[in-house]
Amino acid sequence: MGEKRKMSLGAFLHPTGHHVAAWRHPDVNPNPLDFKEYVEMARIAESACFDTIFIADSVCTFDSPTAHQMARSNYFEPLTLLAALSSVTSHIGLIATATTSYNEPYHIARKFTSLDHLSGGRAGWNLVTTDAANEAMNFSRSSHFTHAERYVRAREFYQVVSGLWDSWDKDAFINDKKLGFTYDPDKLHELNYHGKYFQVKGPLNIARSPQGKPVVVQSGSSEYGKNLAAETAEVVFTAQRSFNLAQKFYRDVKERMAKFGRCQHSLKIMPGVFIVTGKTENTAKEKYNTFQELVKPEVGIALLGRMLGNFNLSSYDPNSALPQLPLSENGQKSRQKLLSEVGSSKNLSLAELGKYIAGGRGHYSLIGTPEKIVDELQRWFEGNAADGFNILVPHLPNGLKDITKYIVPELQRRKLFRTQYIGTTLREHLGLSINL
Repeated sequence: MGEKRKMSLGAFLHPTGHHVAAWRHPDVNPNPLDFKEYVEMARIAESACFDTIFIADSVCTFDSPTAHQMARSNYFEPLTLLAALSSVTSHIGLIATATTSYNEPYHIARKFTSLDHLSGGRAGWNLVTTDAANEAMNFSRSSHFTHAERYVRAREFYQVVSGLWDSWDKDAFINDKKLGFTYDPDKLHELNYHGKYFQVKGPLNIARSPQGKPVVVQSGSSEYGKNLAAETAEVVFTAQRSFNLAQKFYRDVKERMAKFGRCQHSLKIMPGVFIVTGKTENTAKEKYNTFQELVKPEVGIALLGRMLGNFNLSSYDPNSALPQLPLSENGQKSRQKLLSEVGSSKNLSLAELGKYIAGGRGHYSLIGTPEKIVDELQRWFEGNAADGFNILVPHLPNGLKDITKYIVPELQRRKLFRTQYIGTTLREHLGLSINL
């Protein structure tokens, strides 16, 4: 018999923490540009053998009358941050978000290859199309791309990036001083791509990535997103609010892979899970309630409007039910559907729904003892609802410390998670093939 299958774990680091009121907590440093804190968090996650650190991004500030009451307008550009963290870590993967809507493929291919070299093969690109409509106005556009166009463009963007990653064979750079050749011309491949959105000659001006190609992650659960993931992704980050829905999503995406000639084992599905834990049930609930009490109703409603698809809900009665909203043309269609269903099924008012999502923003939430939480993670993992989890915590760094103190040891005790790193690259941690 082979070794028991192990789950993958990502530490999703959000400035000050995922709870919208985290920055107000007395234990939290409200300055999200304190690099020493990120060094501490990276080392905490690495000491617990996490597969990866995951950093989200947006290229605009939060546009809301309550923006000044939220820690959402001041944070590091993720590739710069992860490049710095690569020098103070040795094993943990480094995944950064970069949008296909407001970047160029050559830049993305070059930057992630650079990060892979700097880190010794630990880089991953979280490919997103971005649902923040305000980003458009920072890039000489008056309006955001439509949802469908974003994904058509993203697919072509990926094709260019992937092609540029094949610019050089693994052994192209020979640096033969005697012959006077830095590289073998026969091992150089120009892309010469001509498509609807991009015309890129290539080649990339950096040697092939240590992993062959950085790991490609995809975040999105719409029909377009699932098709893109089935064709291109090696890891999927998704929000699923129940075991049954997660199972359905897992099966759906994995089954779509066959039409692209892909094996199901070449894709890891890692739902987000928001966790608050402690020695006892009461301790965990008290921790969670401390954050909930810091949520101003108008802040929760503003966050809700943003997550529903860039809607301004400030004119509605906070005590009324979520109004019937038009289908978002350029926002997160899957998240709009998820949050609307939550509000309806739980019969929550606008203020209540805003407060409800203040921590996990629609991701599955677990609040309780380590045993109770790991029971549920194990159920998802063994029930083909997840290959692992991207873990969200309310505040940093203490929320992450709780995970490494309580959750990881229980997972290890049940032989569901590694006790030491076997390899050094992100691909090795995830059990993915080397793209050479």
